[in-house]
Amino acid sequence: METIQFSVLASWEKELITAAKQATQTSYAPYSQFNVGAAVLLSDGTILTASNQENRAYSACVCAERVALLYATANYANTPLTAIAVAASQHQQFTAQPVTPCGECRQVLVEMQERFNTPIQVLMYGEQSCYIARNAQELLPAAF
Repeated sequence: METIQFSVLASWEKELITAAKQATQTSYAPYSQFNVGAAVLLSDGTILTASNQENRAYSACVCAERVALLYATANYANTPLTAIAVAASQHQQFTAQPVTPCGECRQVLVEMQERFNTPIQVLMYGEQSCYIARNAQELLPAAF
């Protein structure tokens, strides 16, 4: 995984991160106040966004990454995913350091990558720096 400044990212990477940042505004996080947005880039250039959705029954909560990934594959079943960006804010401030996907999201990312036989780049935004994994396997080397 590489650490990089937002300013030196490619224009498409900046666009995807900006979409993820905007998606934090649709988060439903009344319990944690931790708003996460995700933006998925499909191979045809389509960008889809989603956010985390909390519930009093904690196990019913769904991360932004999984909402975006599963929406993408449910509605664009034959279009490979090529990248996903993740951003998080708390109390109207984006996190200083990047937030990484949880273990469940990492497993879903790896499976999507295998499903389409296409690497999925993972961009994780922080105000001070960004992390880039060139493929999902970097985040979960011992996936199921």
